[in-house]
Amino acid sequence: MKRALDVATCALFVALFWPVLLAIIVAIKLHSPGKAIFAQPRVGQNGRLFTCYKLRTMYSGTANLPTHQVQASAVTSLGEILRRFKIDELPQLWNVLLGDMSLVGPRPCLPSQTELVEARKRLGVFAVRPGITGLAQVSGVDMSDANRLAEIDAQYVRTQNFVGDLRLVWATLRGQGVGVDQVVRSGNT
Repeated sequence: MKRALDVATCALFVALFWPVLLAIIVAIKLHSPGKAIFAQPRVGQNGRLFTCYKLRTMYSGTANLPTHQVQASAVTSLGEILRRFKIDELPQLWNVLLGDMSLVGPRPCLPSQTELVEARKRLGVFAVRPGITGLAQVSGVDMSDANRLAEIDAQYVRTQNFVGDLRLVWATLRGQGVGVDQVVRSGNT
């Protein structure tokens, strides 16, 4: 049932809002040079790598690092808005349609986040598809604390159910967990 809901919801959203997505892509292209869609390898279900798509929010040429290791100056002014309201995640609807992701699940991490990858392996988190939103995100936990994040992800895996997923989607739509990502601010390096 979860996969059917994922596909139906994403297909409906894309069908209704593709003009808005197209306008955002044009705005990104006009705002700073580079591709509007950012593609990055991520660790998915069963530890399999897949290409995760996002709207580009940083200047082209920014190092391929986890967000909490990137300087705030790397984020464009438009990118900051897109990140604050999680609009940069919209291309991941394509990842859901492809079967690489789900609407709800642990956020996919970079292969270079070895501490998080190992903690997730140990706790069985890779048994499920990663999600666009999840328990850790609506709880305000980012990827800078690998063990805490993996524990919350494992809690989601143990307790996931249809009603719980609907609650997490609703919490996300209400803005719970919405905020500026934990990029490195000057003076905090």
